[in-house]
Amino acid sequence: MSHQIGVIGTGSYLPSGSVGNAEVAARTGVTDEWIVRKTGIRSRRRAAPHEATSDLAAAAAKAALAQAGVAPERVSYIVVATSTPDHPQPATATIVQHLIGATNAAAFDVNSVCSGFVFALSVANGLLRDRPGGLALVIGADVYSRILDHSHRGTAILFGDGAGAVLLGPVPAGQGLLGARLTTRGDRHELISVPAGGSRNPASTATLANGQHFFTMNGRGVRDFVADSLGGEVTAVLRDASVAPGDVRHFVPHQANGTMLGDVWPTLGLSAATCHLALEHYGNTGAASIPITLDVVHRKRLLAEDDLVLLCGFGGGMSVGSSLLAWSGTRYARPHRERMPALALHG
Repeated sequence: MSHQIGVIGTGSYLPSGSVGNAEVAARTGVTDEWIVRKTGIRSRRRAAPHEATSDLAAAAAKAALAQAGVAPERVSYIVVATSTPDHPQPATATIVQHLIGATNAAAFDVNSVCSGFVFALSVANGLLRDRPGGLALVIGADVYSRILDHSHRGTAILFGDGAGAVLLGPVPAGQGLLGARLTTRGDRHELISVPAGGSRNPASTATLANGQHFFTMNGRGVRDFVADSLGGEVTAVLRDASVAPGDVRHFVPHQANGTMLGDVWPTLGLSAATCHLALEHYGNTGAASIPITLDVVHRKRLLAEDDLVLLCGFGGGMSVGSSLLAWSGTRYARPHRERMPALALHG
């Protein structure tokens, strides 16, 4: 028998190393002012040399479990959304399972690039609906600093490292995940890629010499995709859930680029919502950006019970994923270990 599933805990982890715009600007031939004007980003976090994606993911998962007051042995599933895994195999989620001691959890990865967290959320929701009392950790984690050409201004200015997590479990009727919409435009897959290192173009001295293991992105093409796609996807997920746009109170988008989001936000029709941004000091953290921002907002106690929250991710593939939640009455843990900066765009 299916039952209602929702968020019962949130957590995030941002590496302690911070890289400001001055350092990035010196490497890319631009200025601090140019980066802020183009992206809204002032600094981003960098994983330490000993930290891999699984380390960040495990720290975020532990924070979510601690907030919910749940032991790791109670978790049924761990789903990690990442496009920067520790290794091609095994799945990064299996390492996270070991690191946090979730000995009873099945663990696997989802790769839908920056929309991966919302895709993973839908997968975990489907699994839990047929497992009464089950719990799932859904984690977005990326270490993009390891796949960037740090001299390329179109990508190096944007990305940071981090992880965010939610713990999903049973919530009262009428709360939790109310609807989701996942779409993919595979005909646009060339807009975002890491060209080498897979079965089509295996690693070789030539691919290394040609820089084909770096992340590449057609920035203008991505902007056009988001401008053309996001409004229709938001309209569709709300229509399917029979929710009026004016009833949404919180919009948590993928933190791709603050300037781009500022341009598209007024077109979405979410007149009573706040668009939450946490990218000024964290940058674009890939699949981690939505759960990190959600954790920022939650720990600031900005989410009231029954508030409608719309999550929207978009990224490589090209894919868009949207999830609508009626917020459940989660408990608050002790304040986060650091000040959690956030901006907001109001409807």
